[in-house]
Amino acid sequence: MKSLRSCGELLTASSSWFLAPCFCIPRECHGAHVSGLWELRWMGVCDSTMGLKSILFVMALLLSVSTFPFLGAAAAIKTYFNETAYLPCQFINSQNISLDELVVFWQNQEKLVVYELYQGKEKFDNVDPKYKNRNISFDEENWTLRLHNVEIKDQGDYQCFIHHKGPKGLVPSHKMFPPTKLLVIANFSQPEIMEGSNSSSKSYRNLTCSSIQGYPQPEEMYFLLTTENSTIKYSTTMQKSQDNITELYNVSISWSYSGFHDTTNRSIICVLCVSEMCLFSKPYDIVPPKTHPPPKDDILWITALSLVIVGVTVFFLVRWKRKKKQPDLSRECQESGESVLVFSADCRFAASSPSTAFWSPLASTQGTQTETIKVEEALTL
Repeated sequence: MKSLRSCGELLTASSSWFLAPCFCIPRECHGAHVSGLWELRWMGVCDSTMGLKSILFVMALLLSVSTFPFLGAAAAIKTYFNETAYLPCQFINSQNISLDELVVFWQNQEKLVVYELYQGKEKFDNVDPKYKNRNISFDEENWTLRLHNVEIKDQGDYQCFIHHKGPKGLVPSHKMFPPTKLLVIANFSQPEIMEGSNSSSKSYRNLTCSSIQGYPQPEEMYFLLTTENSTIKYSTTMQKSQDNITELYNVSISWSYSGFHDTTNRSIICVLCVSEMCLFSKPYDIVPPKTHPPPKDDILWITALSLVIVGVTVFFLVRWKRKKKQPDLSRECQESGESVLVFSADCRFAASSPSTAFWSPLASTQGTQTETIKVEEALTL
């Protein structure tokens, strides 16, 4: 196999740089990719008289970096905003040294002293001013620094140092490496979909989805429109604002939806993705309008009114037909030429023949009884 490097060249493997010696893979290791040594073949290790021990040494170095990344990188600790962060010192007090003989302090990535315990007592002379008024305490049992009410600006690397105070002064006895990386996160509120105040049109609605008080900055925010047969993603520009004090984010997106004329049920969901987690809003359901029957009370009123109108109409029709069939008595008497008495509106009788003078005094003396008889006879005819 042809060499890909010269002797002593700086190699890179698993994101770590080191100066590798010049050696080659023995003949029996040419099939190393089968047994897991393929990285050595890829590196072009060759042209050397070194044996299998050197190969195993390099392989162990590669495995240590890839399997135990904390050996070359800071261990990360995630803490929620406004809660307590526990920063370990990773010190094993095998000799059971008293705190009265030790000086323990933590530094941040800017080399600023966060906390100092000088011979068992807190000391603030070397502590940076921005940490002096913070709620910070030391756990003696676990050798851990407790940083209370964590803020976004507390993110970064922290290192613990321990010096032993002896007759000759302070002697460094422990330096934590790698440092602890503190990550601060804040959960966003559940996204909420609301209609805009200017959504007066029936054909479309201005929808806004918002979420507040979160960290870190969201990666994506979008709408999901779900119908009976499909789900469609609508991505819009995300509006972001960050508080100058807390450094928390407020985010929102807007969308003008114009499918309200559809006749099928639909649902809209807002999705907010931060890191490897996504938050979902409550569904915004869109139900097509339906024609509802009138209330039962209205039906009863309409039915009653209809019956009254029909009854009154029938009543007047019957009366009109009866009146049309009733004969005109005075006209019939005149046509027949008979001598009958006809009463007028003022109840006075007049004779229709020469014998009227004879009946007139009698009619006047008999009064109302005679009139009644004549009326009944006329009605009978």
